[in-house]
This record gives sequence, C-alpha cells and structure tokens, in this order.
Amino acid sequence: MADPKNALVAIHQKLDTFLEEKREAMPKSFNKTRFLQNCMTVLQETKDIEMCNPASVARTMLKGAFLGLDFFNKECYAVVYKGSVEFQTDYKGEVKLAKKYSTKPVREVYAKLVREGDEFAEEIISGNQTVNFKPKPFNNGEILGAFAVVNYMDGTMSYDTMSKAEIEKIKENFSRRSKQSGEYSKAWVVTPGEMYKKTVLRRLCKNIDLDFDTIEQRQVFEDAGDVDFNQEVKPAQQSPLNATVIDVDYEEVAEGSADEVNQE
Repeated sequence: MADPKNALVAIHQKLDTFLEEKREAMPKSFNKTRFLQNCMTVLQETKDIEMCNPASVARTMLKGAFLGLDFFNKECYAVVYKGSVEFQTDYKGEVKLAKKYSTKPVREVYAKLVREGDEFAEEIISGNQTVNFKPKPFNNGEILGAFAVVNYMDGTMSYDTMSKAEIEKIKENFSRRSKQSGEYSKAWVVTPGEMYKKTVLRRLCKNIDLDFDTIEQRQVFEDAGDVDFNQEVKPAQQSPLNATVIDVDYEEVAEGSADEVNQE
C-alpha cells in the first residue's frame, strides 16, 4: 500500500508543475501559493487518496484552478471513486461562477428547495407570469422540488423550476456517473437537497450568457456538472410575451422584461 505522505509529496510536485505550465489559463486573480496550500490541506483529509495516481489527482485539482474555485472553502470537490478522482463543483461554486462570468452583471443568483408545507405557486395575473414562495420556518418536510433565480443589476431577472420527479428523472437519465458505472455519486446519496439546488441552478445557467476567459474554463465547467443537460429534451417553449415576476418574503426580486422571461 502506498505511503500517504509520499503520495501527497508526489501530488504537490505534479500540481505545482501543472500550474506553472497552465499559468496563462488561470483567472487573473489566481493565487498559486494559496491554492496549493488549500489543496494539500484538503487532500490530507481525503480518504484513500494514496491509492490514486498522483498525476491524475493533480489534474483534477487543476480543474478547480482553471475555474478559480477553492477546494478548502468547499466550492468544489475532489471525489475519490474506485481508485480515481473526480472533479465536481458545489452549489456555492456554481453561484460564484454565474456571478463572475455572466456577460450581464448579476446582483444575486440563488436556488431554493420547496418542501411540503411551504407555500409555492406559479400564476398568470393580468397576463404576467408570477411565482410566489413563502417557506415554512425550519421546515424539514419532504422535498417537492426546487427553483433557481438570477437577478441582474439592471432590474431584470430569469428563473427556472423543477419538480422532484423531474430532477430525479434527469439524474436517472443524464447523470454522468450513472451512465459510466450504473451508480450515482456520493453527493446524490448524502446531500440530495444540495444536488437538487445545483441541478436547477445548472439548468438556469443555460439561459445565462457565461463568458469564460479561456477554453479550459469553459470545458471544465461543462464537465463539472453531474448531469449533462446537453442531452436533455427541452420542453415546449413558453410565450415570450409574458413578463416574469418573483415575489418572496425574504428577498426582493425585481420584475423582469419580456426578453428575460425564462424559456426552455
């Protein structure tokens, strides 16, 4: 069995080399020293990391560097699975990327779970589509679905909603892990709520114009999602004539223009 200390030294050397070779592909604010320190701190606590190929681990960590995400702050993860390492973004990382790389300045972007006992309704009032959400305090009821919202600096917005059944169907048919091994990633088992939020937010991001700095960033972002929405069959389009408004009791959401209506 490989010595964990020797494995970590080898990973550090490989990652340091890769970061130097790909320096021009990193975000402008990238701090190599801090990134390396945070990576090694996380890897010290990663079970069975010594069983993985050091170069493979380093390449996985490099993906976080391309996107400017921090493993230590749990914006992304290096997941050990059957002797290999997989890169996954967290919900927090998805929010950070949407804010940073949207061509249209973003004021806030978030996703929320809708549970049994919460008040949630989509209505058309005077021709305008409206979503009303009032969560029950400290609700641990069954998850019914999730929705995601992006509010732009100019006051416009866009949103997307998915029922639990719809998310589960997406997971079953388009999960990258399940297509390769017939199994779901640990995140779906341990933190399904976070994966529900990440899934609906990732689909919303398809309607947000993200302009990454490099080709490497774009590719890593596409690969980091557990589900591949490029294979999803899109539902019928909604009318672009309906404006979209979201009313929530804990955050102010601006009314959007007709151009910002969420369409699939």
